[in-house]
Amino acid sequence: MPPVISVVDDDISVRKSLDRLIRSARMEVKVFASAEEFLNSERPCDVDCLILDVRLPGMSGIELQRHLLGTKCDVPIIFITAHGSDDHARAEAESEWTVGYFIKPFNGDDLLDAINTALKWKPGNPRNN
Repeated sequence: MPPVISVVDDDISVRKSLDRLIRSARMEVKVFASAEEFLNSERPCDVDCLILDVRLPGMSGIELQRHLLGTKCDVPIIFITAHGSDDHARAEAESEWTVGYFIKPFNGDDLLDAINTALKWKPGNPRNN
């Protein structure tokens, strides 16, 4: 069974391009326009990796991460953002389940490498980001 990767980003062009990229690597992908849509989906914690935009309308990516950690939903997260100079958000995003942090636009191969790292991820392992 292929790995399942969920993408949460409010930008439809980002969702479409990541859908194509991840499918090209023979992985299953589910895309969501908001944190709330992701949480209301069927079995949101039943994914192998979550690619999450930092800034979302409604619940932010950081707030979604906190919610997941608080409910013991142990999913490796790769954050993406268009706001590269936001060191505060980057610091807030750091957790034992944060595998990567990418500033848009980013290299697709680098993101696929981070996904592959996430698929082998266990908390406490040294990060490769």
